[in-house]
Amino acid sequence: MYKNLVARCACALAAASFLFPFSTTAQAQTPPLKAAFVYVTPLTEAGWVRQHEQARLAVQAALGNKVETRYVENVAEGADAERVIRDLAQQGHRIIFTPSFGYMEPTLKVAREFPDVKFESITGYKTAPNVATANARYYEGRYLAGVAAGRMATQAGYIAGFPIPEVIQGVNAFTLGMRSVNPRATVKVVWLGEWFNPPRERDAAMTLMNQGAEVLAFHTGSTAVMVAAQERGRLAVAYHSDMRRFGPDAQIAAVTHLWGDYYTRRVQAVLDGTWQSASVWGGVKEGMIRVDSFGSKVPAKVRDEVQARQADMAAGKLAVFAARKTVVRDNQGKTVIEAGKALDDGQILGMNWLVEGVQGSVER
Repeated sequence: MYKNLVARCACALAAASFLFPFSTTAQAQTPPLKAAFVYVTPLTEAGWVRQHEQARLAVQAALGNKVETRYVENVAEGADAERVIRDLAQQGHRIIFTPSFGYMEPTLKVAREFPDVKFESITGYKTAPNVATANARYYEGRYLAGVAAGRMATQAGYIAGFPIPEVIQGVNAFTLGMRSVNPRATVKVVWLGEWFNPPRERDAAMTLMNQGAEVLAFHTGSTAVMVAAQERGRLAVAYHSDMRRFGPDAQIAAVTHLWGDYYTRRVQAVLDGTWQSASVWGGVKEGMIRVDSFGSKVPAKVRDEVQARQADMAAGKLAVFAARKTVVRDNQGKTVIEAGKALDDGQILGMNWLVEGVQGSVER
């Protein structure tokens, strides 16, 4: 009887399946593309990593269930980065974003082992068939922020990580922006030799303010400089993202990095099968850099002036590293841009000098 009952149940199930077939949608559905992001510092509320996290969230929001994203934070450059990137590739991630200059070589090494995985080396400059590079013209935002700073101060301090061209471009552009409206402006630069160390960033900020800096700029990864400026009643330019939460009275403006559109397009290209290795260097015109989030102490006239220059830059009417009627000299007195000339991208990318008005040197 038991065998007969089982047989009758099996027949009934077969008939039900014929009349009401089980859905196979879940089985046939294409699994989401796995995309990973490697972050060089802890994920904080503002700064370099925060902007890349905002971009990851933008990818997820734009592509929905077609993509599955994850991130790994606080990964040191070098051997740790290589290990993490390799692990992500082994776990089936089809595109991996590595946004830190020191990730370039580890990315290239892992990419050779996983030719079917796509890699985006952000701020790197070496490509491979499955490695693309992308960077932003941060110096354009630095120049605009310098215009605002020059209208409000004469002595500036600049805390920077490493004297690589990308950082040197920013120091020089900020100084040129300040001196375009305040020819007496000076900028004293301090190199930290690391990207993220809030206590050391704070100490450097305090030292520069003790030496007379009225406004601070920085190319480091935390909000420590902005907090220090707020405490001392000085001014500061936020970098990477809006930091008014940490310096409501101190912030002049923010040089904001916008990666969401680029990241979304690159992930979509993998989905479409159209991804190709390339080198992208976008700025204000491309929507990758913007100066915004002006502080309460910035006069309306200054805001309007900066926004007008930003519009000129987006329209191709304003080049940062260009000499107009007079030459541009470095801080050793050597002519680096002839009158009426402008640097080309190759010269900007290889920049290894500091412009007149900068107090400091490029440490070798």
